[in-house]
Amino acid sequence: MALPTKTQAVVLRSMRFSEADRVLHLYTLDQGRVGAIAKGVRKTKSRFGARLEPLSHVEIMLHRGSGELHTVTGVELVRSHHETREDTYRLGVGLVGAEAMLRLFGEPEGNARAFEALTRFLDLTDELPPVPSRRPTHDPLGLAFQLKLLWVSGYLPHLESCAECGAADGLVGYSPQAGGAVCRVCADGARRLGPATFAAIEGLLRRPLAEAGDVAVGEREARETLGLVTASYEFHGGFRLRTLA
Repeated sequence: MALPTKTQAVVLRSMRFSEADRVLHLYTLDQGRVGAIAKGVRKTKSRFGARLEPLSHVEIMLHRGSGELHTVTGVELVRSHHETREDTYRLGVGLVGAEAMLRLFGEPEGNARAFEALTRFLDLTDELPPVPSRRPTHDPLGLAFQLKLLWVSGYLPHLESCAECGAADGLVGYSPQAGGAVCRVCADGARRLGPATFAAIEGLLRRPLAEAGDVAVGEREARETLGLVTASYEFHGGFRLRTLA
């Protein structure tokens, strides 16, 4: 009989299952994406139900039986991220990041860089100052995290020069089919990006997540950056994020 294993994990999604149980989508440090069932957590006397809320960073004991799902046998909180779940703006940013992680890193294979980026992102989301005039989907921290996930997963577009002809100047758009930025000559059918958007994307990629708010990202730049990210999801992964709808 296999022994339970201990690992750090983030709860990316939690779904009701039967009267008292929940099925969890976890991203773990050691095993990557894992599905697990937490039995009895919806009961008021559950020992660890409150520790398995979405976005929680936990140290968890998992038992692998004969089925596809692991069984949660123990859990301790590392960071609850209560501050993110209790604020609508922060929650919007956090849930987009969690779904991006779930879709881009859906295999049961550990990736320490991706896990570290996820936990750092959630720590920073707890401290994020809400901006009433901005959509959570346009927040620089959320955009920076998604760009970095594309980078780590190998899907980040080539943006330094035209992906079609190699021209370094006059970049005006992004073409998923070409694999990156395109110039005016090669821009037929491409998604248009302004010069300020290219600068914003470069800043969001090069700076640490903690400095995402220091990058100049206006409404247009945010909208165009998000368009590049979603086009990359659709072309390379064949999916759209529900949390962006």
